Amino acid sequence: MSGSGLVVQLLNGLASASSLFLVSVGLSLIFGVTRTINFAHGSFYMLGAFIAYSSVEQLAPVLGFWPALLLAPLACGLLGALTEIALLRRIYRSPELFQLLATFALVLVIKDAALWLWGPEELFGPRATGFEGSVSVLGRQFPSYDLLLIAIGPLVLLGLHLLLTRTRWGTLVRAATQDREMVGALGVNQAWLFTAVFALGTLLAGLGGALQLPREPANLEMDMLSIGAAFVVVVVGGMGSIPGAFVAALLVAELKAVCIWLGVQEIGGMEISFSKLTLIVEFLIMAVVLVWRPWGLLGRAQSRTAGQTEPPLVPAGTLARAAWLALLLGLGLLPLAAGESYVLVLLTDIFIAALFAASLHFIVGPAGMHSFGHAAYFGLGAYGAALGVRLLGWPMEAALVAAPLLAAAAALVYGWFCVRLSGVYLTMLTLAFAQITWAIVFQWDDFTGGSNGLTGIWPSDWAARSGHFYWLSLGLCAAGIYTLRRLLFSPFGQALRAVRDSPLRAQAIGLSPAQVQWTGFVIAGLFAGLAGGLFAFSKGGISPDGLSVTRSVDALVMVLLGGVQTLAGPVTGAAVFTWLHDSVARHTDYWRALMGGIMLVLVLLFPQGISGFAQTLQARLALKRKAALMP
Repeated sequence: MSGSGLVVQLLNGLASASSLFLVSVGLSLIFGVTRTINFAHGSFYMLGAFIAYSSVEQLAPVLGFWPALLLAPLACGLLGALTEIALLRRIYRSPELFQLLATFALVLVIKDAALWLWGPEELFGPRATGFEGSVSVLGRQFPSYDLLLIAIGPLVLLGLHLLLTRTRWGTLVRAATQDREMVGALGVNQAWLFTAVFALGTLLAGLGGALQLPREPANLEMDMLSIGAAFVVVVVGGMGSIPGAFVAALLVAELKAVCIWLGVQEIGGMEISFSKLTLIVEFLIMAVVLVWRPWGLLGRAQSRTAGQTEPPLVPAGTLARAAWLALLLGLGLLPLAAGESYVLVLLTDIFIAALFAASLHFIVGPAGMHSFGHAAYFGLGAYGAALGVRLLGWPMEAALVAAPLLAAAAALVYGWFCVRLSGVYLTMLTLAFAQITWAIVFQWDDFTGGSNGLTGIWPSDWAARSGHFYWLSLGLCAAGIYTLRRLLFSPFGQALRAVRDSPLRAQAIGLSPAQVQWTGFVIAGLFAGLAGGLFAFSKGGISPDGLSVTRSVDALVMVLLGGVQTLAGPVTGAAVFTWLHDSVARHTDYWRALMGGIMLVLVLLFPQGISGFAQTLQARLALKRKAALMP
C-alpha cells in the first residue's frame, strides 16, 4: 500500500462512479415519474455498448469513436420510447410484480436480439481518439480517458439539474414525481410525459454503455451486471432523487476502490482479502442504508405502504379436490409405465420448482411481501444438504432434514430486518441479503467449492433405484405444498392476510404485523430450503447459481404465470415455466426471446395468470348457465 496507489485507486473510483451514475440516474428518473421497476434498464446500457461498437466499426475510418457517443444514446432513447409506447403504457396500473415480469421478459428478448445481431463473443472497441494515452499522477500512470469520464458525470448531473429546474418540461417532471394525478388533472398529457421521461432515461443508459466501450468489451452479460448495481445506487441515494443517485454512485465506487487498494491485510492474525469484498460492498451499503434510513440518503421519508385488499381465498370444491387427487395418483403410477424415461427427470424438476414457487407465493400473495432474494433460502438448503453429505458424511435422509433447517435459520435472521420495511424497500433489502449470501458462497472456496460448487451429491442407494427418487420428490413436494395450503386457511393464514390488507386494523385487534410477517418469512424459507435440498440430490450437486438473482426471478415468474391470487397458481406456473424452459431451450439457441415473448403475451392478455384466468372463465360460464336457467 502507498499514498500514490490510494490516489490512483480513488481516481479509478471517480471514473467508475461516473459510469455507474449514468446508468443509475436514468433508472431513478423513470421510477420517480412512472413508478415502474424497470428490470430492462440494464439491457439498454448493454445496447448502448453494442450500438457504439457498430457505429465505430462503420465510421471509424472517417470520423473515429466520437460519433458513437451521439448515435448510441439516440438509438437507445428511440428504442426506449417505442418500448414505453408499445408495452409499458399497458401495465402502468398493474401491480409492481407484473411490471417486473414484463420488464424481465423484455430483458430476455433484448438479450437474444443482441445475440442474433452481434454474436456471443466479446467485442473490443477502439480507444477514444485523443485519449489513447495516460498521464502521470504521483509517479503512476493513469488513463487519459478515465479523466474524461470523471468530468462527464458532474456535467451530466449539472445538465439534468438545469433541465429539471429551468424548463417547463422539467417542472412537469418534478410535479409528476410528487403527484401524478394532480398533473393529469391540470390537463397535462401524462402519456407523452411518461414517454419522454422513459426515452431520456434509456438515452442516459445508452450513453453510459457507449462511454464504457473504450474501457471494457461489449458483451451479453452487461445487462444483469449493471442492473443490480443500478438498483443499489437508486435505493441508497433515494428513489427518484438525482443528486442522491450521484452521491450513492460515488460512495459505492470509492468504497470499491479502497477495497482494491487495501488488498489482502492481516488483522488479528487472520488474512482478510478486502479485494473480494468488491462483489458485495454495494449490497452491504444498501442493507445498512435500508435498515438505518429506508428512504435513502437524499430521499424523502414515506409512510408504510398501504395494505392491498384482495378477494378472500376460496377452498377448493369437491370436484377440484378429486381432480388433484387423481393427478397425484396418476403421477404416482407413472414410473410403472414410463420406466427410466426422461419424462421422470423433467417431472422431478417440476415438483421441486412447484414447491419452491409455492414457498415464495406464501409470502408474495397472502402476505404481500415481495421478495427478489428468495433463492437465498433455496440455495442454502441445497448447500446445507451437500455439505452434510460431503463434510459430515451424513446420509441423504439426514441431509434432507438439515437443509430446510439451515434455510429457516437464515430466513430467521434476514427476516427480522426485512419485515420492518414494505414495498420496494423490502424488495431491495431481500435482494441485498441474497447477493451477500451468494458472494460468500461464491468466494469461500475451501468450504463451498467456490465458483465450481459441490458435486457428487447423490441419493442413497435405495433412492437411486428406478423411480424411487421420483416418488420421494413427489411425496415431499406434495406434502410441503399441502402444508402451506393448510397454513393459509388456518388462523395464522388469516392473520397474514389481515396484516397485508390493513396493518393498522390488525394491530388494533392485538396482532403484531412484524411478528406475523416474520413467522411467515421463516416458514417460506423453510420450504424453499427443502426444495433446494431435493434439487441438490436430483442434480448431483449445487453451484452458486442456485442463489443467484436469476433464480429468484425465475420463482417470481412461476408465481405470476400461474396467478398470485390462486393457490393453484404457483404449481401451474412452475409446471408451465419448467416445461417451456426445457422444451424451448432444446430446440433453439434463441430460447430466451421465445420465453420472453410468451411471458409478454401472458402479461398483456392474462394479467391474472393462467390459473386466475381459468377461474375467471369458470365463474363467467357458471353465471351464464345460471342466467340461462332463470325464467
